[in-house]
Amino acid sequence: MSTLVVIGYDDIHKAQEMRIHLLKLQRDYLIDLEDAVVVERDAKGKIKLHQMIPMTAMGAMQGGFWGTLIGCLFFAPIFGMAVGAAGGAISGALADVGINDDFMKELGETLTPGKSALCVLIKQMTEDKVLDDLHGTGGKVLKTNLSKEDESKLQEALGTARKAVSETATAAV
Repeated sequence: MSTLVVIGYDDIHKAQEMRIHLLKLQRDYLIDLEDAVVVERDAKGKIKLHQMIPMTAMGAMQGGFWGTLIGCLFFAPIFGMAVGAAGGAISGALADVGINDDFMKELGETLTPGKSALCVLIKQMTEDKVLDDLHGTGGKVLKTNLSKEDESKLQEALGTARKAVSETATAAV
């Protein structure tokens, strides 16, 4: 079973940075991500979903390849590529893999303008190493299907730096 974690950030760009960080952890085989989407609500209140895999582009590319191949068989490769790419783009746009887009759009409605959230679907991870690596990165756990104990461990790891910074600022005054 996959684990869903949604972390909210006060900055529009912080969720993008965290997704890049998680992709580096995936490259190091510490976490296996099924999906990682950044939900952003800009200053005007418009909600944008930044998918890890752009399905429309992938569909267009695959459709263009198959359309060209089939078009070559019928002596019309350019026409075949155009039709295949259009069909692939449409099917890619309609495909929804990973985290449900409607869920993320509803989540985006709850964000205040200028904030973002990172929605991550995790297949598996090396929990202790990932949590150690996430220490102090900030953010607030908004939704998850983790146990209460695991959720509090994650929130503690995310919030460690925030507490340390605020304590240092208080001590300096």
